[in-house]
Amino acid sequence: MPLVRIAVPRHLDDTHVKHIADAIHESMVTTFNVPADDRFQVVTRHADSELVWAPTYLGIPHTSSIVFVQITCNEGRTVEMKKALFARLASSIAHGGAVLASDVIVSLVEVKKENWSFGNGVAQYAA
Repeated sequence: MPLVRIAVPRHLDDTHVKHIADAIHESMVTTFNVPADDRFQVVTRHADSELVWAPTYLGIPHTSSIVFVQITCNEGRTVEMKKALFARLASSIAHGGAVLASDVIVSLVEVKKENWSFGNGVAQYAA
């Protein structure tokens, strides 16, 4: 159960925000072995003053259409899977036309399986 937090600038319209959320989920299904029905996302829109970024970092320019994606997921995926996810996320989001691939910032937070509850106050994956 990845939990995805997506922070976008307020100027992106509903169509672009939906595309971003869909692209993220499709990328995880394709590269990260996430089941298609395992979709949990929180999308927040922010005023210009609420998103702070370096105009250029590691030689990569960033614009006012920057998108921050934080994915909390189970431990255990390979570096190759992570690289594939990052590449697909950037490409898929950019395909929507409102955000450049260089404006997709991704952070993975890996946790142990027993740190999840899918409802009813039960740790379904705990041993």
